[in-house]
Amino acid sequence: MILVTGATGFVGRALIERLVNEGERPRCLVRDEAKARQVLPAAVDLVTGNILHPETLAPACADIDIVVDSSFMTAELKPHGEETYYNVNVSGTANLVDAAKRAGVSRFVAVSGLGTKPDKPGTYMQGRYLAEETIRGSGLGWSIIQPSIQFGSGSAFFKGLADLIRTVPVAVPVAGSGKEPFQPIWVEDVATCLIKMIRDPSCDGHVYVVGGPEIFTYNQILDLLMDRLNIHKLKVPGPRPFVWLGAAMMQAVLPRPPITTAALELFKFPNTTDIDSVQKSFGFQPSSLRTYLAEHGVG
Repeated sequence: MILVTGATGFVGRALIERLVNEGERPRCLVRDEAKARQVLPAAVDLVTGNILHPETLAPACADIDIVVDSSFMTAELKPHGEETYYNVNVSGTANLVDAAKRAGVSRFVAVSGLGTKPDKPGTYMQGRYLAEETIRGSGLGWSIIQPSIQFGSGSAFFKGLADLIRTVPVAVPVAGSGKEPFQPIWVEDVATCLIKMIRDPSCDGHVYVVGGPEIFTYNQILDLLMDRLNIHKLKVPGPRPFVWLGAAMMQAVLPRPPITTAALELFKFPNTTDIDSVQKSFGFQPSSLRTYLAEHGVG
């Protein structure tokens, strides 16, 4: 039996659809069953709960063999209420690991992000690092996937950039130099990797850092999106403090800001890995961002 958290999220939906297509009937931890029914296949079991509320997790973990945790709060999402980066990624992960151990779960598969490392206390990256450390020290059979930025229908990163391009009046502000490298990977390819990690216990004890088949600078990503949207505007690099201030202002007033202060942390390091990372670890060639945009548009 497989439990998936974050089942209605970007990665979770892709994984659930694949599991159902392969004949599985996964259990999904959801906060709102009615809303979950609108986006998830019928052939899933829903359990109402929240990783922030430990008392709700025992029924979700009962009789489960493998937990797949895709509930990490990514940097492109705006914190609100109790759903802060620290609460969800650090405390929530600890709650879920504890519930899994109490229920006798044997394996724990987690979706994290490329570049996770120790950072200053209170930062988004430090929260991701602490969450991974909790999983590594759980005593469970664990594996972690760290994908680069992901594209696909509903991608917060790419939708945010597309919204920014559409809404700014003259020029698109660029965080940093615009030369920062990224290696976008399709969410469906991440789901394929997760299926392998679920099926193969030999994946336990490994951290898989994965990216797509091409590396783009931030400016090149903006150009690809503008070409696809047929909207061409100037790109204006800005000093990071001013860009941070603009992101903070948008985050304060907009329910879904095109960029958040946490997302700017992704510009501090190359968001890349080996170009053949997926091929080496999982035996297939991932899809190209260029091809996806040409076939599906921005979304």
